[in-house]
Amino acid sequence: MFSLLFLFVVCFILPLLMFFHKYRTNKNYPPGPKGLPIIGNLHQLDISKLYLQLSQFSKLYGPLFSLSLGLRQAIVVSSAEIAKEVLKDNGNVFSNRPILYGQQKLSYNGSEMVFSQYSDFWREIRKICVVHIFSAKRVSHYSSIRKFEVKKMIKKISGHVDSSSVTNLSEVLISLSSTIICRIAFGRSYENDGTEKSRFHEMLHEFQALLAEFFVCDYIPYMGWLDKLRGLHGRVDKNFKEFDEFYQEIIDEHLDPNREQIKDEEDIVDVLLQLKKHHLSSIDLTFDHIKAVLADMLVAATDTTAATSVWAITSLIKNPRVMKKVQEEIRNLGSKKEFIDENDIQNFPYLKAVIKETLRLHLPTPLLVPRESREKCIISGYKIPANTIVYVNAWAIQRDPSNWKNPEEFYPERFLECSTNFLGQDFEFIPFGAGRRICPGISMGVASVELILANLLYSFDWKLPHGLVKEDIDTETLPGITQHKKNPLCLVAKITM
Repeated sequence: MFSLLFLFVVCFILPLLMFFHKYRTNKNYPPGPKGLPIIGNLHQLDISKLYLQLSQFSKLYGPLFSLSLGLRQAIVVSSAEIAKEVLKDNGNVFSNRPILYGQQKLSYNGSEMVFSQYSDFWREIRKICVVHIFSAKRVSHYSSIRKFEVKKMIKKISGHVDSSSVTNLSEVLISLSSTIICRIAFGRSYENDGTEKSRFHEMLHEFQALLAEFFVCDYIPYMGWLDKLRGLHGRVDKNFKEFDEFYQEIIDEHLDPNREQIKDEEDIVDVLLQLKKHHLSSIDLTFDHIKAVLADMLVAATDTTAATSVWAITSLIKNPRVMKKVQEEIRNLGSKKEFIDENDIQNFPYLKAVIKETLRLHLPTPLLVPRESREKCIISGYKIPANTIVYVNAWAIQRDPSNWKNPEEFYPERFLECSTNFLGQDFEFIPFGAGRRICPGISMGVASVELILANLLYSFDWKLPHGLVKEDIDTETLPGITQHKKNPLCLVAKITM
């Protein structure tokens, strides 16, 4: 039976092999590593550290190279100049998303902003998010939630401080960021009931893992049965059902006419339900659309805020000079205040530089969310066919020595000496992407990171546990779309006030 299956596969794939051979012999197609029949380069890729591996490939094949991913073609961009060609100059061509099984299933078939195809629907759902969720007015509206939760975190850490107690900052910051987002999105948090909190975080962790999972069916469709044998379809179905029920519970609570709502604490579900009820958008919003937008909020905001905050403190611990300088700035301007407010942060240029430098070296998403070409075009002299997957390796671009002096050094001063920012205009620095599909939630995410870091650095002196030195703090990362620190950041806090 296996022999018959093998013969069938070989006979079926021969015409396709000839088709893909054409790319490798075409001088107008980007160079790349040689692959094997059927699977292409899939066997050469380590999904857990893909951005590092692709960075190494770029040193061999150049800043624009190609990969064969089973029956799909891909190109990898590793320079600011080519990123500008793709994301800006040809932004209309490269505005689609590749259709990948796990992402489509968990996003209600792309019924939201991140994984939907470039279309009138995408433009409208993005407009809803930009105007009604991520606007400056809305970000400011939720400042009281950020302040309350960060204050509570500082109080909690203070209550457990003694000369030797160790604070697991990774755990604290993941809990804080998810609480902030849940309150903003759902109007409630999941920290008081231990069972409910555990269930929610287990679901969220599985959701994030599945978004980064490799599915054979995405690249060799007729071998998708391997995904079922690996149990992936079952995992996706289970997680989707759990979150669908979770979102429905939240929606039902908001639709309850007897629901008690605190004045002026309108959350994202309230906003979306009002848009649905009064038909205030050009698309007929459904509950599935609302659930899909909530999924975007949970994954994009929770993960990135926590990861960036952890990497910032990690970098400061490993660089005492920078730690001292940023704490002096905050404490000199903060004077004897009990808490650093968001308005105070506008007076902290060095803190902002620290955050930028953290985003440069440890950007939350090292590979930007993949795109796909809608039609054929020419990039850097190479012919790129339609339906080609595009990976922009922002990690490699932001460590490119042609753009950054001493790129491996954590040196925030570089951002005091230039006007480079992360708003998508400077292609050597694109932690949130650029072009039509740049992340619209930049201001909300940065507001949380700034408030968290300002108060952690203002309220405490942070030291390594007894017996450790800064060289013991590793920078290994976990597999996944978001670049989390592999080993928890555990430090000793000393109250300064």
